[in-house]
Amino acid sequence: MSQIDWIILIGTLLFIIVYGLYKTRKENTSESYLKGGSDSKWWTIGLSVMATQASAITFLSTPGQAFDKGLGFVQFYFGLPLAMVVLCITFVPIFYRLKVFTAYEYLEQRFDLKTRTLAAFLFLVQRGLAAGITIYAPAIIFSVLLGWNLKLTCVVIGILVIIYTVSGGTKAVSVTQKQQMIIILSGMVIAFFIILGLLPEDMNFSTAMELAGASGKTKAIDFSVNFEERYTFWSGITGGFFLALAYFGTDQSQVQRYLSGKSLRESRLGLLFNGLFKLPLQFFILIVGVMVFVFFQFTNNPLNFNPAAEETIKASPYAAEYAQVEEEYQLLQNEKSALSRQFIAASNADDESKLGQIKELLKEKEAGLSQLRESGRQIMNDSGLEIESNDRDYVFLSFILKYLPKGLIGLLLAVILSAAMSSTAAEINALGTTTAVDFYKRNIKKEITDKQYLNASKMFTLGWGIMAIIVASTASLFDNLIQLVNYIGSIFYGTILGIFLVAFYVKRVKSKAVFIGALVAQCIVIALTFATDSYLWFNVVGCFSVIIISYIIQMFIGREE
Repeated sequence: MSQIDWIILIGTLLFIIVYGLYKTRKENTSESYLKGGSDSKWWTIGLSVMATQASAITFLSTPGQAFDKGLGFVQFYFGLPLAMVVLCITFVPIFYRLKVFTAYEYLEQRFDLKTRTLAAFLFLVQRGLAAGITIYAPAIIFSVLLGWNLKLTCVVIGILVIIYTVSGGTKAVSVTQKQQMIIILSGMVIAFFIILGLLPEDMNFSTAMELAGASGKTKAIDFSVNFEERYTFWSGITGGFFLALAYFGTDQSQVQRYLSGKSLRESRLGLLFNGLFKLPLQFFILIVGVMVFVFFQFTNNPLNFNPAAEETIKASPYAAEYAQVEEEYQLLQNEKSALSRQFIAASNADDESKLGQIKELLKEKEAGLSQLRESGRQIMNDSGLEIESNDRDYVFLSFILKYLPKGLIGLLLAVILSAAMSSTAAEINALGTTTAVDFYKRNIKKEITDKQYLNASKMFTLGWGIMAIIVASTASLFDNLIQLVNYIGSIFYGTILGIFLVAFYVKRVKSKAVFIGALVAQCIVIALTFATDSYLWFNVVGCFSVIIISYIIQMFIGREE
């Protein structure tokens, strides 16, 4: 990277830390530390909610997902707007009326301590793992592409987050996330227009999308009823709805964002803002990935975007086999590039007949390229070497480092690291709060001073920050990082959501029945993970399993005293 890139990157990160410390220098009570003073405006809440979900994984993995599979991933978010409306009508008013610090406090009032503890424990398990992944995601890719030491990168990112999160608590997270989202949105918009500027001069955005469509990258909606297909309209509108309802309604990292609202109205407006803009934001990020794909139709891209993987396989006994696939890949790329230029000419000339012929050829060439990319991955997987063959998470950052101008590289790296910091800060803040409120104060130390409680909360936040760094330093890549985070969440979210829905709507069911039902439902979801990779359905199964099983158990054991 150039000197100007380093200046922009370091300057942006230091600004965020200093700003967070300055704005929260007077946070010296447990309530202000844990709830942020309850004075946030709706736009702060909305941006904070979006920033918490939009981790670095979003800006690394989503463009790579679009590059490889197209726009279909957007269906994952179809249920989100409806979930925001349901939350504003049901969950949020209840949390405000009871003046809770965490979502799980309500469960003790409705059921008992063991049910509250179970829900809080499930949250701590899944969010504790996810916090490490949100650090690990950018760290491993930065280490490969920039030559940074992986563990040191994890530690640096973790320490930067810990500094202002432990110091300022919930308010520090909220005020810095507002700045981070502004940086993130600005960076992605600039990147989009830069990519358009790098495309051939005789090609506009409409033609670029048409070319991407010819390679099967613009199909956004799949109405097929196929439980083996991970992203369809039906899995998004149902499984996505339940995942969003569980995440925003029962995950303390999100609940804590809108509990800091100045009023119930401000919190509702913040969530509705998220519901309105989150789906277009994700679609826009996917479009950026599609534009990267179009750009590479005119510039040769590697068989595998992970340079460390390619270096390892080329130094192994499988180098000749890999080189043969690579040669075929480059030849086919050249053929497709020539066809792409013919496509532009035919499109500008409105020659529909020729366009139809070229589209068929492009589709055929893309299928061949995909098969060769998969062959390259298979060679890596069969080699027995420690190689991460999946390279989707490397696509966008690789493009940034190779093709974007000086200065913008530093800005985009700042965007990715800002996203990592914002999401991780919210997660360790929520983990610390849940541990302090639902375990420490409730079960261990009931009679303590506010100062002791504040210090304990800071220590728990620090402890979870250190745990996130440890998880990040020992993690390994999955099929796709953004899918890994959602996969982990889906294993637990359905059960937690089921407990809350029983609490809200099934008044007949009491504590013993829902506790047993939740345990059984969690076992069912874990068993389901061995049967299918379509994780969006885990949320539906987990949620309804809790409701149905607890209701049946209640019928047998009768009314509790």
